[in-house]
Amino acid sequence: MPGALPGALAAEATEPARLDPERVVRSIVGISATVPADSQSARTLGTDREGSGVVIDGSGLILTIGYTVMEASQIQVTTSDGRSYPANMVAYDPVSGFGLLRAEMGFSAPWLRLANSDAVKEGDTLLALSGGGNRGATAVKVVGKREFAGYWEYLLDEALFTFPPIRAFNGAALLNREGRLVGIGSLLVSEAVEGRSLPGNMFVPVSALEPVLADLLAYGRRQEPARPWLGVTLREEMGRLLVEKLSPRSPAELAGLRPGDWIVGVGGQRFSGLADFYRKLWGLGPAGTVVPLEVMRGTTLTPVAVTSADRVRFLRLNPTL
Repeated sequence: MPGALPGALAAEATEPARLDPERVVRSIVGISATVPADSQSARTLGTDREGSGVVIDGSGLILTIGYTVMEASQIQVTTSDGRSYPANMVAYDPVSGFGLLRAEMGFSAPWLRLANSDAVKEGDTLLALSGGGNRGATAVKVVGKREFAGYWEYLLDEALFTFPPIRAFNGAALLNREGRLVGIGSLLVSEAVEGRSLPGNMFVPVSALEPVLADLLAYGRRQEPARPWLGVTLREEMGRLLVEKLSPRSPAELAGLRPGDWIVGVGGQRFSGLADFYRKLWGLGPAGTVVPLEVMRGTTLTPVAVTSADRVRFLRLNPTL
């Protein structure tokens, strides 16, 4: 069975076909992560992070949103009955944004099956659940299924947008009526409906996990060439991209890119916005590719050649990743 989880097949025949409230609640855990102060992500995400996760197999494998645990030196998961267990990072996937953990030392909790998130439609009513100190459940409606481009060199071809917003969104579970997992919480957004000021949440569909799950479990990362990464924080305005920040010692900083620069071309091509820029950037080749940028600095058009890098190698992660 493609995408089957370890331990899933043996228990599949006995798993309830309908939503079992007790099982669902016990499968959602709280996550606490401690990150060294000198880590790359500490400046933007902090050193003490809290979130949620979902148990997705019988071995204690937990799916969460990766930025909660990225570069963590210590991770604890807390079950619905308040018990706390250490956990180890299994994988971090910057393409989907997912992180995988495995709880240790006697951890036991029910697990949830992954649903076909492609079957979710706008207008569907789903259940969003958070764990830990912010444990709670909220009925939400899917108000959008569309592309999402993040300012941190991140792109989803399709994300799920829900309303009303939940505050404890990072790593929260999004479940269908059968109690199966369709998405993992990532962001609080101001436009859950495109072009309309309506706050909500963005969830990453679990369909982004299934094609690479075997790689993540075996190697800690997907086994395809890493995308070229620049290390820039961008803001889109009128089709152009403003460089707002640079990651310290990142390829973009080393190449001389500056905050306030406007990127207007990549690889000799113009682009129509953030998503188009990413696709053209990633189409130039794997990490390590020299990326020719056209940059407007003041009134001067300046060429900047950036030797890209592998984002995962840049972070302070378990050496096996």
